[in-house]
Amino acid sequence: MGNLCTCLSYQDIPNKRQNPKGLYNRSSSAPATGSNRWSRMKSSSKKETFKFDDPVLHQQALAAAAIILQQQRNGGSSLPFDRSTSLRYPLSNGTSKNSGNKNGAVTLPRSSSTRARSLTDPLLQPHQLLNQDGELDGVESNYFVLVHGGGFGAWCWYKTIALLEESGYKVTAIDLTGSGIHSSDTNGITSLSQYVKPLTDFLEKLADAEKVILVGHDFGGACISYAMELFPSKVSKAVFIAATMLTNGQSALDIFSHQEEDKDLMKQAQVFVYANGNNNPPTAIDLDKSMLKELLFNQSPTKDVALASVSMRPIPFAPVLEKLCLLDKNYGSVRRFYIETTEDNAIPIASQEQMTKAAPPEQVFRLKGADHSPFFSKPQALHRLFVEISKVPQVCESFLGNANLK
Repeated sequence: MGNLCTCLSYQDIPNKRQNPKGLYNRSSSAPATGSNRWSRMKSSSKKETFKFDDPVLHQQALAAAAIILQQQRNGGSSLPFDRSTSLRYPLSNGTSKNSGNKNGAVTLPRSSSTRARSLTDPLLQPHQLLNQDGELDGVESNYFVLVHGGGFGAWCWYKTIALLEESGYKVTAIDLTGSGIHSSDTNGITSLSQYVKPLTDFLEKLADAEKVILVGHDFGGACISYAMELFPSKVSKAVFIAATMLTNGQSALDIFSHQEEDKDLMKQAQVFVYANGNNNPPTAIDLDKSMLKELLFNQSPTKDVALASVSMRPIPFAPVLEKLCLLDKNYGSVRRFYIETTEDNAIPIASQEQMTKAAPPEQVFRLKGADHSPFFSKPQALHRLFVEISKVPQVCESFLGNANLK
């Protein structure tokens, strides 16, 4: 609304540009340019100074803003006021970046982002992405619970939370013990149950009839597996994103230790923390900040890498060592889906494929061009997969039995 309030009269709106000093050049003789931005009006006449504390001008500005908003709501032709460069719009077919289209309409600017466009990450607004097939009434659960990976926190899901809520879903992002803004010291975490307590406490408080779609990223895969074993009746579906999807009796360390030594950036980036002294086992694993981008964010925007570099915390060591007890009647009764990330340097695609072969989920999806953090590098494509998974219908047990035999 701040930009709209600079409009002082209806006729002048297409030819005005906001002046941060409150000065405006008025001229009726200056021709409009063909720019795709607001036309700059040059004038040889003297400048007039307008103050927004003038009640008449203030009322005119409010009236102009109201008309613009009403035209947009009614689907009418919108006025070419300057839009934020952080918004992204595709160019019309047959037009160049700096020209209008065949009808002389102004072409909106492309994003200033340097990240390449991809078919798997379309540049669309949330309301254009989803809910095109109708309401969400048919889904078994419209409630997503997001669990971060080792070193991350609930903060890493900020794009996903916004997209899901915009599409009508309920969302909760969990800060595991010693992660994100959780106050506990990472070095004091001695078991997986202690580490995932915020998640298990959340599921325990859910109403008996309520189910959630549980999402785990990275080491969060082991964390949601632990929760699925305890609360299988409260989990509608489980989604593993570039995550440790374990089998019974396996630990996360077992997964990481099988990765190729000469190509494993994770091992190179690890810095062990010995809070109890060098003669005792490590208490946590930190990551070399100079290797974060290459390891976790090699396809992610720079601003998200900056956010992570000041937000990530050490990973508790004891939970990584812990072997899980995963039974068919509990963990095995929850429908599992896996999302692979093809440009992942932390858990390479080969390691992800080994996990899906060892314990085949119901479906495997692949995010092309995604690094280890697709909520940063491919947020919209990831969002589309979340919605698709939420709408996968329940399959009868007899059909699943036949499918598993093939």
